[in-house]
Amino acid sequence: MDFTNNRNIIRWVLIFFSMVVVSLILWNTYIFFQQLKEAERQNMQEYAIMAKDLYNEESDVFSDLHLVVGENTTTIPLITVNNKGKMTARNVPDAIKQDTVALRALVEKFKTQNEPIVTNFDGKPFATIYYGNSEIIENIKYYPLALALIMLLFGAVIWFFYRSTKVGEQNKLWAGMAKESAHQIGTPLSSLIGWTTILKDTDVDPSYIVEMEKDITRLGIITDRFSKIGSIPELKEQDIVAQTREAVGYITSRVSKLVTFTIDLPEQPITVKLNESLYAWVIENLIKNGIDAMRGKGAMSIYLRTDVYNVYIRITDSGKGIPKSQWNQVFQPGFTTKKRGWGLGLSLAKRIINDYHNGKIKVAESKRDKGTTFEISIPRI
Repeated sequence: MDFTNNRNIIRWVLIFFSMVVVSLILWNTYIFFQQLKEAERQNMQEYAIMAKDLYNEESDVFSDLHLVVGENTTTIPLITVNNKGKMTARNVPDAIKQDTVALRALVEKFKTQNEPIVTNFDGKPFATIYYGNSEIIENIKYYPLALALIMLLFGAVIWFFYRSTKVGEQNKLWAGMAKESAHQIGTPLSSLIGWTTILKDTDVDPSYIVEMEKDITRLGIITDRFSKIGSIPELKEQDIVAQTREAVGYITSRVSKLVTFTIDLPEQPITVKLNESLYAWVIENLIKNGIDAMRGKGAMSIYLRTDVYNVYIRITDSGKGIPKSQWNQVFQPGFTTKKRGWGLGLSLAKRIINDYHNGKIKVAESKRDKGTTFEISIPRI
């Protein structure tokens, strides 16, 4: 088992142990809360029994003993309603003691907090004690909820940590594959360059060699693009109008005549910081995706406009459209709706625009069987 697998196992063991610890704390807090409530209820039952036993004593003795018995109930708010309906309150604000309506409202509240204690004397109803939660219980009753919230946040942190780790690993994988692809393409590319040199000394039609050299140049550009994935590319001040026109022109000359293009670009140059090779890759990728969505037949439009801060490029196809629930998913590595392909094109496009050019790329609009519009925005200089 390699180091990476060992590290992942240790990571998940620590996460599991942390979840167990938080769960135990939450459970013990709940048990403590219930025990405290039960202790207060027992205290109130003892108070009710004592009050009943003292009912026949002399009033002075009753008052003195009442103070002694009441020492255990100094933090529990309670209202005693005798068999004649008279209410006596303890440990409640003085303003409420003098207000019968407020006392009755408090009785209703206490009913929801704790079950009333009913006492009998000589087989007849003696009094009913309604009591609420003490200040201690009021202070800690939200503690389990707070712990549950902490546990939820802890779980969210774990999830985001896991997601970011997976994305980081995927990015390293894609970058490694791209660099390896560039390396592998380099060998036959060098051989092709040698063969074209030899063919120039033969009787081969020169136009064939010219076309081969164009394709070799194209392979060189592709190799250069792949080699830049995973590293920070150099940005230069470029005319984005000219670069867009060049990228679109390359595609339009190589696709089926069944695809019609509408190209709406300004005449005047617009300067931005750009890596022309990677930017052209994004434009070509979006157009190719649109052609695939139209199954090789339909209309494509490329539109470029600018404001004070950004340049906006919109690429629209007349394909099958993308459900709104998938607008963000299409940029995730591995996501694809095609039977073939690895689902890397739009993921790399987002990385090129967002990370390298400090811009944004998004699905601006899409309707079923009507088409999709991708929008790129890049800051102006």
